Amino acid sequence: MSADALLPFIAEVFDQMPFNRLLGLKVTGFSADFAEVRFAFKPELVGNPVQQILHGGVIASVLDTVGGIMAISSALKRLGQVEHEVLVAKMGKMSTIDMRSDYLRPGRGLEFIATAQVIRSGNKVCVCRMELHNEQGVHIALGTGTYLVG
Repeated sequence: MSADALLPFIAEVFDQMPFNRLLGLKVTGFSADFAEVRFAFKPELVGNPVQQILHGGVIASVLDTVGGIMAISSALKRLGQVEHEVLVAKMGKMSTIDMRSDYLRPGRGLEFIATAQVIRSGNKVCVCRMELHNEQGVHIALGTGTYLVG
């Protein structure tokens, strides 16, 4: 199968991960060059009950998730044709090597949109830039993630 044909399967895998479901994450945009994940505000995600803002760990987790999706897509693009079983085995070996989160503003909003793009993709490692905005376009956080892909 082509990498493009496998993208819906990858999105479904991420949507069904128990932790991602707990956070309410949904893959809403996904291609070989771009990934987008959305989630709604809910009280369980609050880190500061006085200010009613997202927990920093939620923000970091979302950035890592969207970066991981982007890294997998980038690795697939490099492979070209790949069988479903090979993809499943490859996904099981992919992981985050390092990630940096920069918190720019408090996590306020009704809905949050995380996006990722590839900075550099190699045979073994992929580096992505991730951003988190609210529904009004307010830039809440950014991140850089390094992912093992090979």
